[in-house]
Amino acid sequence: MSDTIVGIDVGTTKVCTLIAEQSKESGRLRIIGVGIAPSRGLRKGVVINVEEATEAIKESKLLAERSSGYSVQGAYVSVAGDHISSLNSRGVVAVSRPNRGVEDDDIQRSMDSARAIAIPQNREVIHAIPRSYTLDGVDGIRDPLGMRGFRLEVEAHIVTASVPSIHNIINCVEAAGVAVNDLVLEPLASGESVLREDEKQAGVILADVGGGTTDIGIFIDGSIWHSHVLPVGGWQYTNDLTIGLRAPFAVAEVMKIQHGSVFPEPSPDSVMIDVAAFGDSGHKPVPRAFVSEILSARAEEMFELILKEVKRSGYDGLLPAGLVLTGGTAELKGLSELGRQIMEMPVRTGQPHDLEGLTDKVNCPAYATSVGLLLWGLNFSGLSLHTKSHEQQNWGKRLSEWLENLFPRQAT
Repeated sequence: MSDTIVGIDVGTTKVCTLIAEQSKESGRLRIIGVGIAPSRGLRKGVVINVEEATEAIKESKLLAERSSGYSVQGAYVSVAGDHISSLNSRGVVAVSRPNRGVEDDDIQRSMDSARAIAIPQNREVIHAIPRSYTLDGVDGIRDPLGMRGFRLEVEAHIVTASVPSIHNIINCVEAAGVAVNDLVLEPLASGESVLREDEKQAGVILADVGGGTTDIGIFIDGSIWHSHVLPVGGWQYTNDLTIGLRAPFAVAEVMKIQHGSVFPEPSPDSVMIDVAAFGDSGHKPVPRAFVSEILSARAEEMFELILKEVKRSGYDGLLPAGLVLTGGTAELKGLSELGRQIMEMPVRTGQPHDLEGLTDKVNCPAYATSVGLLLWGLNFSGLSLHTKSHEQQNWGKRLSEWLENLFPRQAT
């Protein structure tokens, strides 16, 4: 079980812990443990109650441990929220030994140069991902290792987050008895599980529509070029129904799942749905078309916000693969069709694929981030910066304690 990977998706509506191992025969991920618990103590991807969030994570972890027989020690953890921001940065260095070609140290120094950006004290870099390299003016290089040249440049995508927000998540996970191996931005994780390689090469938008946020990632030439988090998610759809139907939130959520559609059904508007509303009247009939009208208005706003962000990025003319929707809200009936009308581009719903084991529980858009965390841990565990800095802080603390024990201070 030494090759076991654990991912914990701490979302607004659910906490999902997945335990997997890589199949030696097929190389695919085999899901061996699943733990899903209702999320508590979070709003729009941000912790608002540490104790409640910790208990939800602990419950999810215990369920996954029971189903797998594996004790979770460390995990890759998702991070989201509108405190996330990103920018692209360029780093330039001289190749140390041009006659031998570019070495790992040269690549690392170029990335260090790209990361050397001015950010506020209350923000922290959580990802620095190379987009492409340029060597002596030749651009579009994916991997310059071993290539001869004198001047190496890297174009990197830098993701920053609010220090209090990410450390609140870390503290909750650690309080649940799990070490944080890496923090992974949700659209990066989801992209690993639902996007095809040809889509990422051609140019594609990923929109992970979760419970509290919609996480956007723009992928071009096989790498992420732009990321952004919109504060709109499935919660807003349900809340709109709560207001429009004058019904409890839990009732509105059931209505969304069972009868929700952003297009009216091809049936007469007289088709009625029984709703348990507020007040003394109790149950009341509501036209199904009215439910669709409420959901359609919110969906149109979401697509317009996505389109606005894509245009703001400047990459709107470089995305022939269109839009891939994932996340729990992506399963809302008619959402892809409405997206094609508004965005005027190809739109499809993406879900995790090429999995083995307990796939019946996670083979749907709602678990794209959860599965993506496992794939990130398998393929890109060294790209996140949090783990290194966190380990250095812990190592420094342990060294200080060791020296204190070895040379105790004398009382004065």
